Amino acid sequence: METRTHLIADLAGLIRPSHAAKAILLVPVALIGAPSYSLTEVVGIISATVAFMLASAAVYIGNDIVDRHRDRHHPVKRNRPIAAGRVGVVTASACCAVLLAVLAAIVARTPASYWPVLVYLALNIAYSRFLKHIPLVDVGTVAAGFVLRVVQGYEVTGGQVPAWLLITVFSMSLLLLLGKRRRELMETGAVHRPALRGYSMELTNWLLQIASVLALVSGLMYLRDEGPFGPQHGQTAMMLSTPFALFALFRYLQIQLVENEGDDPVRILLRDRVMVANSMLWAATLGVTLVLVHHPSLAAAATL
Repeated sequence: METRTHLIADLAGLIRPSHAAKAILLVPVALIGAPSYSLTEVVGIISATVAFMLASAAVYIGNDIVDRHRDRHHPVKRNRPIAAGRVGVVTASACCAVLLAVLAAIVARTPASYWPVLVYLALNIAYSRFLKHIPLVDVGTVAAGFVLRVVQGYEVTGGQVPAWLLITVFSMSLLLLLGKRRRELMETGAVHRPALRGYSMELTNWLLQIASVLALVSGLMYLRDEGPFGPQHGQTAMMLSTPFALFALFRYLQIQLVENEGDDPVRILLRDRVMVANSMLWAATLGVTLVLVHHPSLAAAATL
C-alpha cells in the first residue's frame, strides 16, 4: 500500500502540478474584459486550458525521460522520479501516452481550433532534440510556448489576439527564463545544460534589463491601446498599473540580483509573499476599474 502511494506521488510529480498555473492563468485571458460571453466560449476555454495542461504534462515527462542521465548529475533534478529511478522509463512512457491520448480526444472534436497546442508539441519535440542546446534560441523557444497558450484562448473564442499582449507575454517569459538561466550558471555552470556555454553572468544581467524594459512598456501599451478598458479609460488603467508593474519588476530583479534566487519562476510568482501581495492589489485595482468602466452608473453613484 505504501509503495503504491509513493508511486502515485511520483507520477503526480512527473506532471509538475504547480506548472498547470501557466495554462490556468494564460489561456483564459481571452475572456478578460469581454462584455458578455456564451456558455460555448466558456466551455471552449476550459477545454483549451485542460488541453494545454495535458500537453505540457506530456512534455515534462518526455523531457525527463530524455534528460534522465544528465539530471542525475544535477543537485536538484537528480531527485526527480525518473532520474532517481523511482519511476521506470516504461511506466513514465505509458503515463505520457495516456496523457497524449486524452489530449487527442479533445483536439479531435475541433482540430482547426487547436493548432496552437499542436504547434506547442512540435516545438517542444524540436526543443528536446536540439533547440535547447542553442544559446538564446533555447529561452526563445520556451517563451514561445507561453505565447501559444494565450493564442489558444483567443482561437477557441474567436477573438482578435492583441499584439501588445503577445509581446508582453513573450518578454515576461524571457525575463523569467533568463533569471532561471542565471541561477543555473551560479549553481552548476554548463555541465548540466550545454547551452549555458553561450551565457555569462554579465550577459544575463544585461538581458534581464532589456527584457524588463520591453515587458514594462509593452504591458502598459496593451492596457492603454488594446486592453478591456476601451480607448476612453485605457490611459487610466495604464497610469494605475505603472507603480504595480514597476514594483513587480523591481522585486523580481531584487530576488535575482540581491537574494540570488530565481531557479523556479513559478515558485517566485506564486509563493513570494511580496510578489503575491502586489499582484493581488494590482488585480483588485484593475478589477474595480473594469467594473466601473462597464457599469458607469456605479461610478456615478460613487461620486455622489
